[in-house]
Amino acid sequence: MHRGHDHHHHESHGAGGHSHAEAHSHAHSNAHSHGHNHGHSPRPAAQWQTPHLPHAPEAGDAAPAEPDLDLVEKAFVESFATASDPTSFLRLARVPFDAVTAEGTRVSLLRVETGETTDIGAVMPHLGGGSFRYDPLPAAMVSRRRTLRFVYFDGSAPVPMTLAQVRALAQT
Repeated sequence: MHRGHDHHHHESHGAGGHSHAEAHSHAHSNAHSHGHNHGHSPRPAAQWQTPHLPHAPEAGDAAPAEPDLDLVEKAFVESFATASDPTSFLRLARVPFDAVTAEGTRVSLLRVETGETTDIGAVMPHLGGGSFRYDPLPAAMVSRRRTLRFVYFDGSAPVPMTLAQVRALAQT
């Protein structure tokens, strides 16, 4: 129902206005505003962001990140767990056993750590931050993810690294 227009539909508006055979208790102007149920073409979307144009990389820019590295990491975790020869698997994946970091530190691979994390609850701080609210997540919102970490030794302490960092090592 549109503000008193529950008895007819505006199907033919003629040249800028429209006519009605029945009498109305309200006035119409020729500049008629169409309601939400009229089948007129939608207005174009407003672009409020300035698109970023591609630019040439500067001399000091790092190499672009490997596309879909998260999917590569997921496949690595799934396959590494079932590999009959983990050392050969690492060689196949081109994970360096000995390498030099960008800072010039020699590192040696000690272990590959994989794990599974399951989020089953959420916390929200109360106003002021002195306390928090805990809510267990419903089954549909529980999330599971596998993690991957490479632990190298730099001569004094273990150095945990992500797959992206290990890939950068392999290129040095």
